[in-house]
Amino acid sequence: MIVAVLSDTHIPERSRTLPEYLVPFLKGVDCILHAGDVTEWWVLEELSQFAPVHAVCGNMDIPGVRMRLPAKRVVELEGVRIGLLHGHGSPEEAERMALTSFVGENVQVIIYGHSHRPLLVWHKEFLLMNPGSPTDRVFSPCLTMGRLEITSGRVSRGEIIRLD
Repeated sequence: MIVAVLSDTHIPERSRTLPEYLVPFLKGVDCILHAGDVTEWWVLEELSQFAPVHAVCGNMDIPGVRMRLPAKRVVELEGVRIGLLHGHGSPEEAERMALTSFVGENVQVIIYGHSHRPLLVWHKEFLLMNPGSPTDRVFSPCLTMGRLEITSGRVSRGEIIRLD
């Protein structure tokens, strides 16, 4: 199973539409995870044309999005439990929040956003990922997204993809 991982798309503020350079990375994926700051609901609808989407709300999402999405969730894909949240506060606080938000929930992956700083760190018991932002360089020198490969009930590969 191939999973595209996005966060902080900030559409239409940072990009009026879903950027064309994302399309090749979305075609053929089995699932899309979005860690918040989609901003507007139609972005999720557009993403769902590529694959099923699981998302959480972020601090910059409009009220209509925040009312429809949880702040935190656990998604199970082919036996792999994935914790998904956005985060808030400083970039360091967002990472600490991610590390403490799923204690006791037996997740194999924790995905968070907010900081726009791409991160991929294998801990002893789980993978911590921030896919960065595919549209905004505010805290990162490049545009990024993430990708997971799940094989036989485990994450066989995780990567950060540089888009520019």
